[in-house]
Parts: sequence; structure tokens; C-alpha cells
Amino acid sequence: MAAPTWVGHPSSWAQRALERMDAMISETDDQDRPVAYDRVAGVVVAGNEDGAHHVISEIVGGLGDIGFTIPPQAWTYGNQGPGPGPDDRDTDHGHDWSASTGRAMAGNLVAVARALAANPLPAPAS
Repeated sequence: MAAPTWVGHPSSWAQRALERMDAMISETDDQDRPVAYDRVAGVVVAGNEDGAHHVISEIVGGLGDIGFTIPPQAWTYGNQGPGPGPDDRDTDHGHDWSASTGRAMAGNLVAVARALAANPLPAPAS
């Protein structure tokens, strides 16, 4: 899921997407497992570091509640530093860091997706 940082919080669009996906909690597959089981998720935050960790934790928490598996280092964001400053497009600061965390994110998402495909999660105990 991708979202901007908006005054240190997820945007209303990101919140709305999570609220719509909340309906997935009660949906099950043919093995009586939540439909989000065996699906991985990560977060990309557009914007500077100021508030990015909070936005990531809010979105990851919601995705986890819905049933998605969140691998370690399943996020990246613009690393311009806190507070106002130049637009990310106007400087090279932090681009290497964002790219390397993005590559780590992609690798971890793929590795966990492959692991879940080989060993699916069981249905929750009733």
C-alpha cells in the first residue's frame, strides 16, 4: 500500500482504503481461512521522514488486523529528514537509502510470499 504523509498521519485516502479492506476480515476462502491469509503486504510512504514511521505503523497495523502477513523491513519512505525542506525531486539526498530499503522490501515480500505459497497458514482455531 502506498500513502503520503499528511500532517504526520496517513492520508484520508489511505484510511479509507483500510476501512474498505476491513470488510475482508469476515470473508473466508473455501478452507474457512480469512481471504487475506497467505498474502503479503508492505508500505511505501511518499514524503519525508517526518511522520513516516507513524504512517507505516498505522497502515501495517491495519493490514495485519485484516490478515495480511507483514515481513520484516516491508516498508520504505523518502528520507529527506524531518521538517520542511526542498522537494525530493530537487535533490539527491536520501535517494540511495530509499532505493536500498525499497529493494530490501521487495526481496522480503517475495521471500515471504514464496514461503506462504509452499506452507500456507492454517485456518484459525475456532
